[in-house]
Amino acid sequence: MPGFEVVCEVEPPTRPDLKRVRHQIGVMSPIADAFLIPDNHIGRATVSSVAVANEVQAMGSRGIACLNSRDRNLLGFRRDLLTAAAYGVEQFLFVHGDDPAEGARTSQLTVRTMIEQARETSYPGCNQFQVGAATRLRAVPRWKAEADFLYVQVSYDLDELLRWRDSVSLDIPVYAGVMVLASAKMAHNLAALPQLTIPETLIDAVERDQDAGVDHACELILSIRDSGAFDGVHLIPVSRYRQVAARLEREL
Repeated sequence: MPGFEVVCEVEPPTRPDLKRVRHQIGVMSPIADAFLIPDNHIGRATVSSVAVANEVQAMGSRGIACLNSRDRNLLGFRRDLLTAAAYGVEQFLFVHGDDPAEGARTSQLTVRTMIEQARETSYPGCNQFQVGAATRLRAVPRWKAEADFLYVQVSYDLDELLRWRDSVSLDIPVYAGVMVLASAKMAHNLAALPQLTIPETLIDAVERDQDAGVDHACELILSIRDSGAFDGVHLIPVSRYRQVAARLEREL
């Protein structure tokens, strides 16, 4: 499918050392059209997503910085936009954010107000920011449908994704979420989440062979591409990024 994009998520460091994230970027660059950098994901402090997006761009790829509303007041958000403009980072994904492991959630900003603020912000000599939002497999609020792009929650079932896509009318690029099941433990943990459905056959396969999660994710990406229903995928390879990159480099 012409124009089908693979946006690879990288694991931002929890220590002041960028070697591992640089390695992820280098390994996945042959298959990635862009890299998404999470923001204090799973409620843990990580290196700034804007700083890592700048690192991505220094290595010759496109960086998309994720920013959550959980950790920000208005002044902190404006600082992030100013920093991004200084670095030349132009794309953002705004999300609500998981519950923090420590400390409290702020309540001054929402994803909607972050989008509005970013739309109203411009700097001389800088391009306008492009902003995206995330959605579960349900109706999409109008304000999200007016973002520049939309990321869909992770799914392990092509039919589920296609049914959702048929149920919504969207005129912006839409990216399906694909996450590799790296282990049987991970499969069982994710299966316990109410918003995710993982086929028992896939869980059984991962229990028998840890590479089954890689195989399923790669096959799903190819099927999503061939369906023509999505503009790309948001790929979360977790620890299996080497294996995923090696296979997709042959098949995409």
